[in-house]
Amino acid sequence: MKPSGYFSRRWHGQVPLTVLLWRDMLGVGTLINLVATVLALAAMVQGAHPALALALHFAPMPYNVFLFAALWRSPHRDVVTGTIAAVWLAAVTLI
Repeated sequence: MKPSGYFSRRWHGQVPLTVLLWRDMLGVGTLINLVATVLALAAMVQGAHPALALALHFAPMPYNVFLFAALWRSPHRDVVTGTIAAVWLAAVTLI
């Protein structure tokens, strides 16, 4: 039986690596992280507790780790793709 859900298809390597890397990770994932960061900064400007801003900023982290792990598990991953994914994960975590 083939998994049919968004997460299970990625986890089981049924999504092309180019889609997983370029669309899901670098496109959608980066956009989600940018929105979370803007919301965190807006919360800080409005005087919210710093813990709320941190929670907003790091809210996408489980999704980020999932995308990285799904790409890392891909049977078609090569050194370049793995490096891009690792650099992306570090960047969205630190910035």
